[in-house]
Amino acid sequence: MSTAPDHSAPVATPMQRVAVYCASNDGARPEYLESAKALGTAMAQQGLTVVYGGGRVGLMGALADAALAAGGEVIGVMPHGLVQREVAHHRLTALRVVDSMHERKAMIAELADAYITLPGGLGTLEELFETWTWAQLGVHRKPIGLLDVCGYWTPLLALLEHVDAEGFLRGNPRDWLVVDHDVASMLSRLQSFHAPIVRRWIRLGET
Repeated sequence: MSTAPDHSAPVATPMQRVAVYCASNDGARPEYLESAKALGTAMAQQGLTVVYGGGRVGLMGALADAALAAGGEVIGVMPHGLVQREVAHHRLTALRVVDSMHERKAMIAELADAYITLPGGLGTLEELFETWTWAQLGVHRKPIGLLDVCGYWTPLLALLEHVDAEGFLRGNPRDWLVVDHDVASMLSRLQSFHAPIVRRWIRLGET
């Protein structure tokens, strides 16, 4: 099997729509909610469309409300079951309703040109790691950002450095992730990000 770099891997397009992964609650610090609002406002001011999980509560709701208030576009993606529990945000530019959590993640990934992860719990972590895994496999070359509010991601980054040192990562995490505590700086760095060249491990559709 050839190990030559696969130059046919998808190439990132200019950043127009950004997927934001974040919590459906407020968290323990007011700074978390403020960061979601600041990100939504900044994205709208820069003409960037927010793509997110479609919720109206927690950091998700704050992000969407701030972007809409600043005149931005917001696309939500949510499974039927959550819509029926009345947690969907019904004032969005568009709400895409899908059948499952798997379809939700797939649609968000397809719509987005880049990804930003705010503080969040297990679901947020899962979305981050799945997106990063696909990048390492060469499925996409889209930038992935971590907004490090109040040092929230510092323990995770330390763990990732350990995983790298022990030989279980393909490349240093700092080569893959754009980590910043400032919203404006984060967006600027994502715009200019160049993903590492990888040897593609899989091709979609192959068995």
